[in-house]
Amino acid sequence: MSRALASAPATPYARAGEGMVGRSAGPGFTLVQVGAWLLAIVWVAPLLYAIWTAFHPPAFAARFTLLAPLTLDNFTRALEAAPFPRYLLNTVLLVTMTLAGQLVLCSLAAFAFARFEFKGRELLFALVLVQLLITPDVLLVENYRTISRLGILDTILAIGLPYMASAFGIFLLRQTFKQVPKELEEAARIEGCSWLGVLWRVYVPVARPVYVAYGLVSVSYHWNNFLWPLIVTNSVETRPVTVGLQVFSSVDQGIDWSIVCAATLVTSGPLLVAFLIFQRQFVQSFLRAGIR
Repeated sequence: MSRALASAPATPYARAGEGMVGRSAGPGFTLVQVGAWLLAIVWVAPLLYAIWTAFHPPAFAARFTLLAPLTLDNFTRALEAAPFPRYLLNTVLLVTMTLAGQLVLCSLAAFAFARFEFKGRELLFALVLVQLLITPDVLLVENYRTISRLGILDTILAIGLPYMASAFGIFLLRQTFKQVPKELEEAARIEGCSWLGVLWRVYVPVARPVYVAYGLVSVSYHWNNFLWPLIVTNSVETRPVTVGLQVFSSVDQGIDWSIVCAATLVTSGPLLVAFLIFQRQFVQSFLRAGIR
């Protein structure tokens, strides 16, 4: 039997597999691998330089040697020179408040667009999608006027308020809600659930991977947002880490790259560590939350 199996002709599946292996080992696949490694080196090089400079004395900022002494003085001096703990607290409050508002507003709007029939629904949804074509920088002046009229300039609420109604979040959740079988909704209504109860007990659990993916994108974007917070904040009590780092690095006494790199790691470290910890969940959430 073993001789018969050995002499049997290869099946089409086996030949296809051999062809795929041969193609994957060809020059094209090697070129893709080289390109991927080059891109990875370009991406990680600034981070490695910042880590090296932050943990070594200023004299070794441009001298890469194994005998260079390690030090934490750069972090101490950075924390003494600027209130980075306050900046981090402001940023955490900002991203938490903005994400909470986005999840509530986007869920309600997406549920209405996905399940309710009303006059002008498609037109209103098209107007929501138009927001995706407009960059936030175009609305800076008008948003500033609105925030000024509301009397909330130089507050954390002023930074996050223009972003709470997210067109991308509404679109993503609407596409997900439309895939939920109506039988589940009807069963919940028969059990006596209100429309908000149906949303909370049926649609939100089904769309949990989408919420995770969108939450990660929202936190990352608003953690790194710079231009709008720079315009509407003027005090230490409201500045996020991006604005605080820019103010700190633009002092007139000259730039000490060791302290600047230490401050950069302090401000970006929490987000980087969180991404490394939840990298698998981040990728899986986007794979499960693919736009249908």
